[in-house]
Amino acid sequence: MKIGFLGLGQMGHGMAANLIRAGHEVTLYNRTPGKAAGLDAARAATPGEAALGKEVVFTMLANDAALEAVVHGADGVLAHLPAGAIHVSCSTISVALAEALTAAHANAGQRFVSAPVFGRPDAAAAAKLFIAAAGESADLARLQPLFGVLAQRSFIMSDMPARANLVKLSGNFLIAAVIEALGEALALVGKGGVDKHAYLELLTSSLFNAPVYKTYGNLLVEQKFEPPGFAAALGQKDIRLVLAAAETLNVPLPLASLVRDRFLTLLANGGEGLDWSAFGALAAKDSGQ
Repeated sequence: MKIGFLGLGQMGHGMAANLIRAGHEVTLYNRTPGKAAGLDAARAATPGEAALGKEVVFTMLANDAALEAVVHGADGVLAHLPAGAIHVSCSTISVALAEALTAAHANAGQRFVSAPVFGRPDAAAAAKLFIAAAGESADLARLQPLFGVLAQRSFIMSDMPARANLVKLSGNFLIAAVIEALGEALALVGKGGVDKHAYLELLTSSLFNAPVYKTYGNLLVEQKFEPPGFAAALGQKDIRLVLAAAETLNVPLPLASLVRDRFLTLLANGGEGLDWSAFGALAAKDSGQ
C-alpha cells in the first residue's frame, strides 16, 4: 500500500519502521529531517509531498498545533491527499480538533479516522501497541491490515472519529491517576521503613498484576525519569485536554484537576525534560524523603 507517514518522534519512528518492514511503500516526513535516520524509505520535503498520491497517510505528532501545521496550508496534507484516501491520526489530540478534521476531510472528499495508540516507545518498536480506532466502517476495514502491522490488537470504538480521542484521553487520565496513587502509596511505606522494591513486588504479584502498575511502579521505585519515554510536558497537555473535554460534557473530574496541579508543580520546578511519571515522585518529596 502507498503510505505517507508524518511524525518520526519516539513513537512514530518505530511505527513507520514496522510499516516499511511489512513491505509497504512508505514516504516519510518530519519537521526535523534527521529523525528519519535508519529508515529505508523515501523522504518528502513537505507534508503535502508525503500525502501526494497516497492511499493512507498516518500522522503521529505531539499536539494539536503540530497536527494542524501539517494538515493545513498550501503544502499541507489536506491540499494534496487524493480524494477517497484516508488520513489516520494516531496522535493524542483534542476532541474538538478531531471533529474539525473529520469535517475538513469530508469537505475535500477525503476520509478521516482517529486511531490513537496506547503504549510506550518500546511497544511501538515491537508492534505491541493497542489502537483505539473510530471512523466509518469501510475505512476501518481498509485499515485493519495496517493496524495488524502496528499493534497487538485494535479496538473499534465508534463510527465517529472524535470518540476514539475521548477514549484515548480518558485512558491517559487513568494512567496518570495510577501514577499519583502509586507515588502516594510508595511515599507512605517508604517513610515507614518498608523496602519499596519488596513492596512493589508484592503489589504486582498479587492484586495489582497489570502492566501499568509494573511499568510505572518500577519507574517510580528506580527513579528512572530520564530519558523520558513520554515527556512530562506532553502528559500535562493530555490532562489539560481531558479537562477541556470534561468541561464541554459537564462532567466533573476532581481527580484530573489534582493531577493537573501535580504536573504544573513538576514543570514549575524544572521537570520539562523528565518522563511524565516523575510527578508521582512528588508525594515522597512532600513527605520529606
